[in-house]
Amino acid sequence: MALVKLNRESGPPYFTDDETVSSLLEAIARARPDHVYLRWDGGKLTCAGLEQESGRLAASIASLGVKPGERVAVMLGHHLDHVLVFFALIRLGAVLVPVNTALRGPSLSYQLGHSQPALVIADREFAEVLDEPVATARAARVLWRDGPGDFTGNDGVKVGPAGDHPPEVAFRWDDLRIILYTSGTTGAPKGVQMSDRMLLASALGSIWISGVEPGDILHFWDPIYHVFGAEVLVLALMVPVTLYMVPRFSASHFWQQVKEAGASHLHYVGGVLQMLLKQPESPLDKTHGARTAWGGGCPADIWTPFEERFGVTVREGYGMTETCSFSTINTEGRRGSIGKAVDYFKVQIVDDEGKPCPPGVAGEIRVAEREPGVLTVGYFGNPEATSDALHDGWLYTGDLATMDADGFIRFHGRKKDSLRRRGENISAWEVERVLNDHPEVAECALIGVKSDVGDDDLKLFVRRNEGSRVTASELLEWSRERLPKFQVPRFWAFLDEFRKTPTQRIQKQFLSTNIEDCDFDAEITKAPGRKIK
Repeated sequence: MALVKLNRESGPPYFTDDETVSSLLEAIARARPDHVYLRWDGGKLTCAGLEQESGRLAASIASLGVKPGERVAVMLGHHLDHVLVFFALIRLGAVLVPVNTALRGPSLSYQLGHSQPALVIADREFAEVLDEPVATARAARVLWRDGPGDFTGNDGVKVGPAGDHPPEVAFRWDDLRIILYTSGTTGAPKGVQMSDRMLLASALGSIWISGVEPGDILHFWDPIYHVFGAEVLVLALMVPVTLYMVPRFSASHFWQQVKEAGASHLHYVGGVLQMLLKQPESPLDKTHGARTAWGGGCPADIWTPFEERFGVTVREGYGMTETCSFSTINTEGRRGSIGKAVDYFKVQIVDDEGKPCPPGVAGEIRVAEREPGVLTVGYFGNPEATSDALHDGWLYTGDLATMDADGFIRFHGRKKDSLRRRGENISAWEVERVLNDHPEVAECALIGVKSDVGDDDLKLFVRRNEGSRVTASELLEWSRERLPKFQVPRFWAFLDEFRKTPTQRIQKQFLSTNIEDCDFDAEITKAPGRKIK
């Protein structure tokens, strides 16, 4: 079997019809059995071990009656068994439904009720929060993980090895492998359908943007219930690198973990870089040993400060689960740009009529495939959302950007996160990045609330740094010095925590549009610090 083509210079096609994630795992177990695929505090797993252990677990899951094509929901922490379950389900031909371990209540019930899995695999610590959602889903079985390698059915019977090999399955490159529910920032989650080839493409794009080489070590904090986690697991099959797994992202322990791992690469999403920059300076800032930070969501104004403080090269890209993660990558180092289209995609910036925008004119990003199978076919059980997003082979992302004359793209925020105030269009992202620069602001989120003249007034939610007592009036003055008048928020509210997606993006649909709960109204409050309540 020919492994996935890694050399971009040789040109397309990059995938062949006989390549699947399962065949890739079997191939690397034969080619480099003793290579360490995964390390963690106190343990390691070789390529041969990954193939053997995931095969045994696949056989055990099959003994519970799970068949190829059936959906299995997985709610596990970031540990070895989650990695094994991930590959076991792929080798079984089942459809993985990853579940964010932070979900509770209606959100969890919605995902399980909508996906209707035949089996739920979960850490025992989630038993209480899963009780009602599992009943809603009418799952046939629940498989509880009680500890490392220790699984018990909901009938109380321990599930032991049922053979050394998974059942024989006829795999295809276009098989449905994952239904990944995107935790939207403005609406209900949608189940993105990811094919086998999409998993391969997600890993290949990550290899190109990160520049990983054989022998590299990757700091692996990325949740496996997110596309970034899945792509890293497959990436390490394509290139002989080692993943160093930590339980979760921790800004305060991040660089110590990187140094202890001997990691060459670190992965970022959402606000990760901003959180690291807000940490106190430390000797570890320049002695951690990593050389490359790769991912998506690096604002232009922190790009250089991050590189200079931490001594790493930033590799920025853009994408979404629907485009198997990266659809554009910037390997040239052009500051503030998300780069150009990945080789197996076409990317355009278009106006509201679907016509390509001239250079420098903002429009919506749309993506189409150059090779079959690298773009989602749609959202599971949601034909309306599918028809809204996919038109004539193009996926309309809902994101705004500009493209320059050289083809480099600059991201400008969500189209639906654009507000209109006093005749001016406002990007929430542009306002938020200014306030996030304040040394006492941990993070913030801007939404629109209806004004008495029919357009939007701006309401800003702020989470202060620990121990900060910065006031709304002080932040207002900061804003007035750095923002045009029409972009300065009117309403201000402080909170302790934001509800977030797995990539640490704030879920704005849960933010209150009520102005009565604000701490400060800039229009009627003239005296500094005076509240409207």
